[in-house]
Amino acid sequence: MTAPRAILWDWDNTLVDGWAAIAAGLNAAFAAHGLPLWTLDEVRARVRRSLRESFPEIFGEAWEGARDIFYREVRARHLAVLTAMPGAAAAIEAAGQAGLPQGVISNKQGPLLRAEAAHLGWERHFRSLLGAGDAEADKPDPAPFRLALQAIGLPAGPAIWYVGDTGLDMQAARRAGCTAVLLGDAAHDGGVAQVNPDRVFPDGEALAAFFRRL
Repeated sequence: MTAPRAILWDWDNTLVDGWAAIAAGLNAAFAAHGLPLWTLDEVRARVRRSLRESFPEIFGEAWEGARDIFYREVRARHLAVLTAMPGAAAAIEAAGQAGLPQGVISNKQGPLLRAEAAHLGWERHFRSLLGAGDAEADKPDPAPFRLALQAIGLPAGPAIWYVGDTGLDMQAARRAGCTAVLLGDAAHDGGVAQVNPDRVFPDGEALAAFFRRL
């Protein structure tokens, strides 16, 4: 396994838990359009793609109105419910201490992502914080990876690790020519074998310990 030269991170369920706000936004949009509500577990299991890809499928021609309802609800509460995932802060700090440039590529809307990073005091760690809408296409398309790598100043390759928690993250890493690193057991996405990562770390503390050994 090639040692990393840079770390790109997914955001939700990799570094932070903000699912309560996402669930509230989705259910507000569903309720307004007479659709069944989702439990928090269903939200965790089903939400993968960016809103601009998934909402037209769910809401059809009414998707833009549903989008506005969703974002209004999320903005009202996302910072209040946001928490760091276990070991996430330690992993970010350890990567920085190892001299690894870092960035974030998320399917959360860019302004929401950057507000959350600022709220946690983490923005200083990242050379780029790219969310949905910041590139010409969203993850798993390679477009946001190209922007992130430009900010870091390195080409795509095995030495660029993308760390995420879902099969879509692993797919995105490979499409961008990067190493696909799973954080956690992917129980919400069919398990480790199903998502097929290049490397697995059980939690942020284990990943932090790896970075400290570099």
